[in-house]
Formats: sequence, C-alpha cells, structure tokens
Amino acid sequence: MTPAVAALRETVARLHRELTRNNLVAWTAGNVSARVSGQDLMVIKPSGVDYDDLTADTMVLCDLDGVVVDGGGAPSSDTAAHAYVYRAMPEVGGVVHTHSGYATAWAARGEAIPCWLTAQADEFGGEIPVGPFALIGGDDIGKGIVGTLSGHRSPAVLMRNHGVFTIGRDARAAVKAAVMCEDVARTAHLARALGQPLPIAPADVDALHDRYQNVYGQRPPSG
Repeated sequence: MTPAVAALRETVARLHRELTRNNLVAWTAGNVSARVSGQDLMVIKPSGVDYDDLTADTMVLCDLDGVVVDGGGAPSSDTAAHAYVYRAMPEVGGVVHTHSGYATAWAARGEAIPCWLTAQADEFGGEIPVGPFALIGGDDIGKGIVGTLSGHRSPAVLMRNHGVFTIGRDARAAVKAAVMCEDVARTAHLARALGQPLPIAPADVDALHDRYQNVYGQRPPSG
C-alpha cells in the first residue's frame, strides 16, 4: 500500500464522522468514497460496519470496476454506483451517499428543490435536481447520477425514492455538498410550510454562484 493510499484511507475514515456529526445517516447507512489520484482506484466504506468501528484499516480499496484490490471486508453496496461516477466523470474526486431526512423527503416526492435561498445559489448554482429511480447494487444508480449531473452546476442529486448523492473535486467537497444539501432541503421545506417561497432571479443566482465559487474564502497570495 502506497503512502498516498494510506493517507486517503485515513481521510475517508475521518470524513465518515462528519456524516454522523451532521445527522445525515442512521445506523450503517450512507458512505463516502475518494478517488486515488493518478490511479484507477478508489477508497470506500465497508458494507454494514458501524460508524464507530470505521478506521483507516477498515476502508476498502477497489478498482474503478468495483473489484476489491485491498481490504479484508466487502465494500459498500453502493460501490458500483461510485465506480461508475468515477469512470464517467474524471473531474470527480469524491462521492458521498446519505439518506438525510429532509433531502430524502424531497427525493421521495420526486421533486427538485427550487432555488429559494442565496446559500443554495452559492453551493448548487440553482435547483437541486431529481434523478431517476434505480435499484441498488449495479450501475443503474451511477448512470442516473451521471445522467442528471452532467452539465449541471449542482454537485447534489436527489435519487428518487432513495436519497442523496453528492460529488466533489475531492471527498471533503462531496461531504460539504451533502451537509449543505440537507440544510437547504430543511429550510426549503420549512419555508414552503409557511407559504409560497419567493424565487431568486436567474441572473442573481448566476452572480451569487460565481462569487461563491471564485471570490469567497481565502485565496493564495499572488506573485
């Protein structure tokens, strides 16, 4: 095992704690994976293991066909979906799946989350879309994720009757998108319970997204 893979196993194990800390998962549901840079490999959570028992050593190394390369346990039941995303979207470095309550409620209705919040414009660049229903275990979920998010600014998709999948340039970015997706879904639900939320003009959504993606936060000094 190379130092890069060992470090990625540590990172993926640690990021799973963010799912429980942010109340995005129940019991052993949900998973985080990360692409091994420069190799056709990924690190992913083992199937059915308690979050308290997840360590770097329990993480499973797979190739991008979902075949186990290293690790003592079976990988997540969503491994084929993650692998398909990595094969189809080379810019993606991390994938996350959750059944977070409010976002999954929108998925159960088969309803995209309209862009009613500046925070949603920032992170998602518009609505959070709905993907098709697909059974667990094969490529169909991965195909639905890729088909929905290709050409879309959102890093999150609500897979109908299932839950949330998010992508990112790395696993941390995908976890952040999952956290933000649930926060947006909860606020949108509460807003609609009070009445009809007000839309944000498309030009303002574009401006907000551009500022957040290209200006917000710390930037390396020039020169």
